Amino acid sequence: MTAEILILLVSGGLSACLSALLIPLLRRAKAGQTILGYVREHSYKGGTPTMGGIAFIAAALICAAAFGVFADKRAAVAAVFCAAYAAVGFLDDFIKFRFRRNLGLRAYQKIVFQAAVALLAGFYCLYDGLTVLYIPFTKLSVDIGAWMVPLAAFVFVAASNCVNLTDGLDGLAASVSFWYFAALAALIFFLHGAGAALPQLCLAFCGALAGYLLFNTHRASVFMGDTGSLGLGGAAAALAVFSGNALYVAILGIMFVLSGISVILQVIYYKRTGGRRLFLMAPLHHHLQQKGYGEAKIAFAYSFITAAAGLLCLLFVQ
Repeated sequence: MTAEILILLVSGGLSACLSALLIPLLRRAKAGQTILGYVREHSYKGGTPTMGGIAFIAAALICAAAFGVFADKRAAVAAVFCAAYAAVGFLDDFIKFRFRRNLGLRAYQKIVFQAAVALLAGFYCLYDGLTVLYIPFTKLSVDIGAWMVPLAAFVFVAASNCVNLTDGLDGLAASVSFWYFAALAALIFFLHGAGAALPQLCLAFCGALAGYLLFNTHRASVFMGDTGSLGLGGAAAALAVFSGNALYVAILGIMFVLSGISVILQVIYYKRTGGRRLFLMAPLHHHLQQKGYGEAKIAFAYSFITAAAGLLCLLFVQ
């Protein structure tokens, strides 16, 4: 476990250092977040530097490379897909601050990019024989063959968008992602044994997120932007899919799922009822904020539920 502890510490320290260096650079570049007018509680956040995801994604990947994690092909390919999604997010963020508007890439453009990369991930699974799925809450597994292509593609697109939707409060997406990756690391460890590279890559993200949270908890000095949220979604999907744990994504990432579902339900209800709203505001964390709950309290609740879901899953694989 020495290597795993060192990966946590090194990635955390590197992420904190990169974040501290990046924030003033983003301020000088005037890469500030534009706040939507209808989110009145966030008006004071206007101009806060965004694209902080560059720091923790770079820290996680650099640390993993330094510890030889990418000698494992699956870990290396997972990093590539994480970087691909982060690149889409970076392009979206860059357009926003370059043209001083809240809209970067259009929704259909992001979906096209995400779907194309997701399909590549699915075909990689088929090509490399990564078609076995572990069944949650059992010790059983099943080989689904070519069905892995659409399943993997769906998981990638869903995870990246749901993490992106969860990134709406200080420290929320980063803290939930920390516990997601921690639980996934333990799950892969118990299923595949010690020394596996994929859990080490998970821990590299855990450490990097911990270092980043020093600057992102309420009140945040920097936001991760789509660079960070889409990159995290890509990593969350890749590490789960390539380890055979695609079916665990909806459980370990239950709060990401609720963010996505709350938006879908809000849109459907709004259209079906001629303008009435199911939630005060969607995603769910904004509804809770409208109910009077503070950002730190919501982030803690989301993290607690994610950690509990992870522990529940682990009870059935030991």
